[in-house]
Amino acid sequence: MCKGLAALPATCLKSAKDIKHKIGFLLQKPDPQKPDPQEQKALKEKAKARISPVETEKWKTSFNNLIKNDIGRKAFAAFLQSEYSQENIEFWEACEDFKQTSVDKMNLKARKIFEQYVEADSPKEVNLDSATRENTRKNLESCDASCFDEAQSKIFTLMEKDSYRRFLKSKWFLELSQPPMDNKTCGLEKIGKQNIFDRSQCLPSYA
Repeated sequence: MCKGLAALPATCLKSAKDIKHKIGFLLQKPDPQKPDPQEQKALKEKAKARISPVETEKWKTSFNNLIKNDIGRKAFAAFLQSEYSQENIEFWEACEDFKQTSVDKMNLKARKIFEQYVEADSPKEVNLDSATRENTRKNLESCDASCFDEAQSKIFTLMEKDSYRRFLKSKWFLELSQPPMDNKTCGLEKIGKQNIFDRSQCLPSYA
């Protein structure tokens, strides 16, 4: 006589329930906002006017060179948005910002980051294994500047081995790698939550 699900080990049942829960969550999760093609095209053109070929060559040598460069990171973030995976770079940036947070504000900011990116079924959940997720949760109990280090490292490696390689082969990088059409480079001015390129403060590209 078949015993059905009752005959399965408890670990199998738990895994099946977790998978069912995850599928249900993904089906209910709203579709991410589609990137604006015109906005992305404008960003590429403006970024290209500011980047020297020497700089983009550095981006090819390591992911760290790319992500530590303001222009490179913004270009990579725009590329991730086109792949609907911008939560990874947003989480990495949030962790970098968290390390500069004053001690009296750490607990509140850490909780917000955890609930936004790390917690299961969070609005911008990043791809972490359950052990890392649980370790990060425990780190919040004695919060300090290193409490997201493990999770941030995992996401860094994920982007490095996956998205970064595609970025180097993408039209984004190939177009940015081309020499600029003129010899001007312009400053980047941040207004609110958007970044725009200010052509009023141009300097020679290769001075």
